[in-house]
Amino acid sequence: SANALIDIGFHGYAIGGLAVGEGQSAMLDMAAIATSILPPDRPRYLMGVGTPEDLLLSIARGIDMFDCVMPTRSGRHCQAFTWGGRLNLRNARYADDPTPLDPESACPAAHYERAYLHHLVRSGETLGAMLLSYANVQFYQELMVRAREAIEAARFTSFTEEVRRRYAKASDAPDDI
Repeated sequence: SANALIDIGFHGYAIGGLAVGEGQSAMLDMAAIATSILPPDRPRYLMGVGTPEDLLLSIARGIDMFDCVMPTRSGRHCQAFTWGGRLNLRNARYADDPTPLDPESACPAAHYERAYLHHLVRSGETLGAMLLSYANVQFYQELMVRAREAIEAARFTSFTEEVRRRYAKASDAPDDI
């Protein structure tokens, strides 16, 4: 399919049908195969792939662009992507937590206290989902900016490893949903 598309001569190429149930390893393997065939001087767009780790590992395999509902869907389901890991604001541990959602983020929504966001989520207030979605979209934008900076500074591998460490160490598992 990739070879046939190259023969047509598009200005860029989309890779789809991944991240629909196969494991991360298979998804990354297929992305690597596709990018090894597609012209390196043309944009390569991976459709519907979305965890921070997936994005960084796909960039390492030659992917240039992404789209995904994950930041907003996760926000609507009370999850936040932060520089400290993924957080589930439904968890009782945040009921009295005065810490900002993500002190490393430039997003105004990320500076609300976790306890306040937890209260909004538990109360069923739409504002909670809106603020978490806003913070998540901003986090993804910041992730891509930092990824570009890391590529330019020839430190992308260490940047990716650091983000993966933070997510492995700090991501929440639901404890009281």
